[in-house]
Amino acid sequence: MTQSSLGLKAKQQLIERFLGKKVGASGTAPQTSAPRSLQRAKVPEAFTRFDRHPGYEKMLVPKAAADRMGLRNPFFIAHDGIAGAVTRINGREYINFSSYNYLGLNGHPAVSQAARAAIDRYGTSASASRLVAGERPIQRELEEALANLYGVEDCIVFVSGHATNVSTIATLFGPKDLVIHDSLIHNSVLEGIKLAGSTRRSFPHNDTQALDAILAEIRHQFERVLIVVEGHYSMDGDIPDLPALIDIKRRHGCFLMVDEAHALGVLGETGRGSHEHHGIAGRDVDIWMGTLSKTLAGCGGYIAGSRALVELLKYAAPGFVYSVGIAPPLAAASLAALQIMLREPERVARLRENAARFLMLAKESGIDVGTSQGYAIVPAITGSSLKAAKLSNALFERGINVQPIIHPAVEEKAARLRFFLSCLHNEQQIEQTLKTMERM
Repeated sequence: MTQSSLGLKAKQQLIERFLGKKVGASGTAPQTSAPRSLQRAKVPEAFTRFDRHPGYEKMLVPKAAADRMGLRNPFFIAHDGIAGAVTRINGREYINFSSYNYLGLNGHPAVSQAARAAIDRYGTSASASRLVAGERPIQRELEEALANLYGVEDCIVFVSGHATNVSTIATLFGPKDLVIHDSLIHNSVLEGIKLAGSTRRSFPHNDTQALDAILAEIRHQFERVLIVVEGHYSMDGDIPDLPALIDIKRRHGCFLMVDEAHALGVLGETGRGSHEHHGIAGRDVDIWMGTLSKTLAGCGGYIAGSRALVELLKYAAPGFVYSVGIAPPLAAASLAALQIMLREPERVARLRENAARFLMLAKESGIDVGTSQGYAIVPAITGSSLKAAKLSNALFERGINVQPIIHPAVEEKAARLRFFLSCLHNEQQIEQTLKTMERM
């Protein structure tokens, strides 16, 4: 055996010890089939295409049914201008009940001018997170005005209303905590609880006795407990018993969060919201949440409360820390809208009159309005998604724009049309709409 062959043999032995297997004379491992775990599995085609996604295929079912019946898709309709009591769609004017422009401040000359002035001074964007790149005075001016509105220490503004609830709940609560909410609470709260990893429980809509009983039974199992309600329910147009909720949260050692998205500008003599309507101090509620996209004619959300709450969110809430700050023109628009709301309480009074009139006439017409209390939102419950879509289409053909709310946004038996009233609506528009519905 030559020296070279001895060297090759030693090399083979060294490789075999390293690989734990026999190798060929060339010094390479013999070809064998790879372990099953390493073999590339055949991926079903459905897992590589969005048009085969279960959610998309499920969405196509009602769409196909609507197409067969010749129903117009009521969603994502392009409006030609400002949507108030009337709107223009494809060049035609419609009486409009599908806008949150409760006090008619979107498009108000002073609000638009404030936004233009902010663009001239700051540009169209904050361009970065406020934490790392600094702030613009208009952002803090809006937060201070909102804090003063609620009579609390501070406020923080986020760029999205939905993200405000998600990020706030996920930051403040965790796996050892409980979040208990009204059964009709908004999706953003549910998503926040999911991200927090907290235990979630619901109580029947506006049933404070049930809430009290649940907490008496299970409060001791958790560290922190948060009760979440809406100040004015966007699907049903009713309000909770806030004084009773404050009593419950105190007796059981809980935090109370009130979502004011549809309450600001609607409740209270001057539109300040739930605390003004119920005659309570702002500090009696731990977390006030609201949005800027409805009464305040902008876009975004806010949390108002104690200074410690706001400081914690400013440094720890992902939806604030890792997000661009609110655009200066939007902050300026919302601040101007807030100032007009407080200066012109007659807007709130007109809204209240219009909503009360709509509710009264709807009841007289035999329309199922559910539990609406006639502050700004009145549903017309049809009992099925198909009926809601058909009625929306029929009204649209007659110059009335109102959106259907269908399953799964609500239970099938609770499908409805949802009418949003504005201070800009007049008696003729309200009466014409309800007379048209009577004839259907």
